Amino acid sequence: MPYLLLIGTRKGLFKATSDDRRSWEVSGPLKLDKESWTDMMGVYAVGIDPHGRRLLAGAESSHFGPSVWYSDDLGATWNEPEERPIALPEDAEESFTRAWQFAFTDEPGTVYAGAEPHSLFRSTDGGEHFELVRALWDHPHRKDWFPGAGGGAIHTIIPGKVTAQGSDPRAMTVAMSTGGVYQTRDAGASWEPANKGVTTTFMPEEVPEYGQCVHKVSVGPDGAFYLQNHHGVFRSEDPAAGWAPIADGLPSDFGFAMVAHPHRPGTALNFPVISEACHLPPDHRLRPFRTEDAGGSWGAYDAGLPTGPYFGIVLRDGACTDGADDPGFYFGTRAGDVYATTDSDGRWHPVAEHLPDVLCVRAAEV
Repeated sequence: MPYLLLIGTRKGLFKATSDDRRSWEVSGPLKLDKESWTDMMGVYAVGIDPHGRRLLAGAESSHFGPSVWYSDDLGATWNEPEERPIALPEDAEESFTRAWQFAFTDEPGTVYAGAEPHSLFRSTDGGEHFELVRALWDHPHRKDWFPGAGGGAIHTIIPGKVTAQGSDPRAMTVAMSTGGVYQTRDAGASWEPANKGVTTTFMPEEVPEYGQCVHKVSVGPDGAFYLQNHHGVFRSEDPAAGWAPIADGLPSDFGFAMVAHPHRPGTALNFPVISEACHLPPDHRLRPFRTEDAGGSWGAYDAGLPTGPYFGIVLRDGACTDGADDPGFYFGTRAGDVYATTDSDGRWHPVAEHLPDVLCVRAAEV
């Protein structure tokens, strides 16, 4: 099984494996431990360690609360640390709600978790124990960050990048709803907003310093950033210097997911939604859109997808790439359908149908 796809849903974690990324073997919901209820938890974050075989799953139970599980055998068995892996300190006066994102760095064993309420955690043991990144939690802007409709959380973590000019292990970009994009250049000791040009429709200022409801940020191989906002799609080579709109050519500038091509500069996928008031795909068609000229133009990228009316949308972590030499792209919908394609194919193939609504996907060549 050279390709692995983890699918987090409202009711459990599913695993799909494939040799050719056209036909898939799907299993699940997986039991994260011996308790029968764990296969019905909402799984909001999954991660695949690029340095080994470790998988992470951030899930929550309405009865037992949130936690993080890990697997070292590609999902065959799972473990939960004896102590809570993520928790806010007592003086935070708030409680950890759930993990929304895992991001591994170039340093083996180091992984970050973006969480709700707006918080960032760091682990140096592969995700078994996390510590709060205190400087971001104590940022003076945090009192003004507030929950969007999907909750107040850090949902995007991009280690090593703040501009398109190379990588720096001390740098990081995060995005949150609602708060905007923030960056550090000193390993998290200080953070600055990076939202120039990103607009709002719900604040007195059209372009505030911070407070934007950013839905997702993805970075391309040339270091360019792509941002799906709460109305608005943007691109930047240096977020601190500003963002430029690139929504012309899309059927809507509203959406949640954004995936940059891992190898081809200027290429990205977008998944439009009608509007903030109507969470349905435009024209009731399941149609991702693709740009190959850095957002100068967009075209439907929907070969192989249903042509009839469709009413499921793609959430902000419901799309990804596996980063292979011939990269695979994946997305899952709130209607429970999951699809995959590759650059060399260009036609979407079904991975799974009629799952619970898909919250997140992560894929890797293993």
